[in-house]
Amino acid sequence: MSQTNPTSQQHSFWIPVICGAAILTIGIGARQSFGIFQKPIAADLNVGRELWSFSNALSLLLMGMFAPFAGNLGDRFGTARTVAGGSALYVAGMLMMAAATQGMPLILGNALAGIGIGAASYGPIFGAIARQTPVAWRSTALGVATAGGSFGQFAIVPLASILQRAFDNWHSTMFVLAVVSLAMIPLALGLREKRPAPARAAGAPLPQTSTNALREAFHTQGFWLLTIGFFVCGFHVTFIGLHLPSYISDHSVGLSFFGRPISPIELGGWAIGFVGLFNIFGSLLWGWLGGHHLRKDMLTLLYALRALAFMLFLALPLSGASVLLFAGSLGFLWLGTVPLTSGLVGYMFGPTHMSMLWGIVFLSHQIGSFLGGWGAGRLYDIQGDYQMMWWISVGLGIFAALIHWFIREQPVERLTLATASR
Repeated sequence: MSQTNPTSQQHSFWIPVICGAAILTIGIGARQSFGIFQKPIAADLNVGRELWSFSNALSLLLMGMFAPFAGNLGDRFGTARTVAGGSALYVAGMLMMAAATQGMPLILGNALAGIGIGAASYGPIFGAIARQTPVAWRSTALGVATAGGSFGQFAIVPLASILQRAFDNWHSTMFVLAVVSLAMIPLALGLREKRPAPARAAGAPLPQTSTNALREAFHTQGFWLLTIGFFVCGFHVTFIGLHLPSYISDHSVGLSFFGRPISPIELGGWAIGFVGLFNIFGSLLWGWLGGHHLRKDMLTLLYALRALAFMLFLALPLSGASVLLFAGSLGFLWLGTVPLTSGLVGYMFGPTHMSMLWGIVFLSHQIGSFLGGWGAGRLYDIQGDYQMMWWISVGLGIFAALIHWFIREQPVERLTLATASR
């Protein structure tokens, strides 16, 4: 008689976890490196910074718009196929950008990459992992996969800056990143899953419809406050990710590490890498705090600390040390919003339509990303510096802290009545 080995079952769910983390490491890491191309592209094509800023902002906006549909594609064609197809589109977009000699191919390449990464990013990958992981291991598995994206930012962005310094040619650097990203396609095979057809017990009540779920959320003040707050998060992270390397380079801020000089553009890459490194610890910290304190209070604290970090960075003399200190502190505050915001959506409205509602909140984040990325480039071309953009970021941080304070952290009436009737 054959017996099932529980150990082998336990190990099997680590396959999608490891493959998913590797995909996020490569895809998110390469995507976060685009800030180092800001000045080289502007100089090579003899254009202002608005072109690359707009094309990146459009990519992030399309990523947010397509993300809610990626889950439906996964349901219809399978998560592995969806992520593989998205990865292929992402690589095609990067190759188009690498070959671009004019503005339009850069914009189209970014658009393709944005749609592709929307299908090969957190949503579909998290869904595949969650469905194949035992409940007792689910939080750990998702945490490992999330850390993959942060580790990619730490590992790949500095690598891209080193390559750019070595090649002194942004086309070559982008091409290498595209070739590395090809590995995402075979890694998607690790996300294959067997899902039984859903069944409903006889006499069981019909689940809440999508229309009713949307109506319920849209009539809840806390949902709108969360959505507006996540807009600010997107604005912040894209402004920093896309323009901090250029800001460092504009001020010729370098660093010497054990006698080895680090150029301003290389320091910019390391700064974004530091953000990713400390974000690994920050996401775990804020997720833990959200389990012991009101999430809305933790979001208030996080956004207030972001505004303070911006102000201190502007107040301190600009140096290599202040750049890395700012990058590390911002890393602790980078994506700690994700476990807090997503956890609050699930707590307030329940798990049934959480992916759909989270998709709406995430779209707001990407709209903020669009304005933070493109707006900074536009203001720079008009004013010649980023000063106004920094103070807009401070003001938005204070605003986000205030609106999260007024959220009522409690389940909607439907969930409260269902619990009371049991």
